[in-house]
Amino acid sequence: MIKIVKFVPLAIFLSGATYAATENPWYFGARVGGTHFNSFDGALDGQKSNFGQDDWGGGVFLGYQFSPLVGLEGGYTYLGEADYDLASGGFEAYGLDLVAKLTWPVSDAIDLYAKGGAFFFNVDNSVNDTDGDGVSGTAGVGAEFFMNPSLSTRLEYQYYNQVGRSEPGKADIHFYGLSLVYHWGAPAAAAVVEEAAPLPEPAPLPPSTIQPIRVALPFDFDSSQLTQEDFDRLQPIADRLVKYPDSKLQVIGHTDASGKPAYNQKLSEERAAAVAGYLAGYFSIGMDRIEIKGFGERDPIAPNNTEDGRAQNRRVEAFMPGMTMDNGQ
Repeated sequence: MIKIVKFVPLAIFLSGATYAATENPWYFGARVGGTHFNSFDGALDGQKSNFGQDDWGGGVFLGYQFSPLVGLEGGYTYLGEADYDLASGGFEAYGLDLVAKLTWPVSDAIDLYAKGGAFFFNVDNSVNDTDGDGVSGTAGVGAEFFMNPSLSTRLEYQYYNQVGRSEPGKADIHFYGLSLVYHWGAPAAAAVVEEAAPLPEPAPLPPSTIQPIRVALPFDFDSSQLTQEDFDRLQPIADRLVKYPDSKLQVIGHTDASGKPAYNQKLSEERAAAVAGYLAGYFSIGMDRIEIKGFGERDPIAPNNTEDGRAQNRRVEAFMPGMTMDNGQ
């Protein structure tokens, strides 16, 4: 079979990689590296020294992460050719992987993983003019490094056990290489929510008492950016802070349960700091009058298993307690 035909699936996948989307559970990747053939058997028995044992390999894969620890991955892999040194031709292998992937997070940016499953192979032995197909076992380990939530790279090793049949021959094949992975699937940003949750009406206060103010600001997924709508909602708080120099403000940031707890804690603090920074910078409010807290994912106001619930949980709550003023003020 002409070798270039074997690369058609790889070329199709790589050409589409430019148009991949973005997010968490789904991912698509391409890998390239070296391969090593050993443990020849069958038609190659006794001829191992006549075959080159190293070549290059590569492929593409598509996966889905069911949870932070468990995923399923499938793809096309070309494992190279053990060239016959005494004449033209050699023993060539390629096929489809289907593996389960188990992940162990080491930090916010590094994961270790192991995977195992089946390799649906095709082999061509142009030395004795035979070919074959079938299924063999495969397993691998690696480390994945995240450059941002959408892009990562992998260093990995994968073992393919006795690829081939007795007629074209068999060989154990070892792949080691580098992968580039693109992740996508985050839900679209929810519509702006005026109030994160219904708030009780404050009890009537005497005329000399200024009522408390509570404002909830929604945030897009993985964002700490304020919008013009947020500025409008914060205006009453800014007016009171300017008018009453003794008034205080408490700002608490929250996230949904997507992602790792440490990352969510940091994001909730960044959201609270963005609100406080805006008020301090645009209205000359001293930071000693603003208390900033981040609760991460620990204080949800809605279930995190729906898109609407997660949208309600991504928020900052700004609260100014009531004040009792002198009648003449």
